[in-house]
Amino acid sequence: MKTHAGIGMTSQRTRDRLILRLQEQGIKDERVLDVMRKVPRHLFMAEALSSRAYENTALPIGHGQTISQPYIVARMTELLIEDGLPENVLEVGTGSGYQSAILASLIPRVFSVERIRPLQDQAKIVLTDIGFRNISFKHSDGGWGWKACAPFQGILAAAAPTEIPVNLLEQLSIGAKLVIPIGEEGHQVLQRVTRTESAYEVETIEPVSFVPFLKGRA
Repeated sequence: MKTHAGIGMTSQRTRDRLILRLQEQGIKDERVLDVMRKVPRHLFMAEALSSRAYENTALPIGHGQTISQPYIVARMTELLIEDGLPENVLEVGTGSGYQSAILASLIPRVFSVERIRPLQDQAKIVLTDIGFRNISFKHSDGGWGWKACAPFQGILAAAAPTEIPVNLLEQLSIGAKLVIPIGEEGHQVLQRVTRTESAYEVETIEPVSFVPFLKGRA
């Protein structure tokens, strides 16, 4: 990954302040904190918003979508890798590409699906410019997963369905985890699902707020 130090509101000092806030909110995994400190979040949004890049808040990226709050990116990543780093992960919802960059900094292979092609195309440009070569992209309905590349040792979803898509459960390898927000707008919770030999174990983590999980391609 190339380094993009930035100036002013995108400086390393500004990033370090964000890491301190994440720690204060309970993020403990040093691997996640180190990657969050290094990945240049300001490159994944419009230049007009870049001065706010290291605030702990979600920001618009167009097409009715947002770049997730850094705390949520860190928390979901922490939940995914808590028991060890997967060899491959499916990301449902490329979005700005920021979460993709965090995952790809930790995990050898990332497979990212996105239903809105212009968003994914822009994310690919940014991620390639930064130097990521371990991310594969597909323009697709996220609920379909990516069967040809399954099973996955982890799946992370960045949009909230009202119930977990069966395809995603079926594409988990045994022992793998799915981290996903579930529920109607205003009543969403973050869940972690672990596939065992005979069942799916579900943990409810905390209340969250995500864009809805939509079907089809755009």
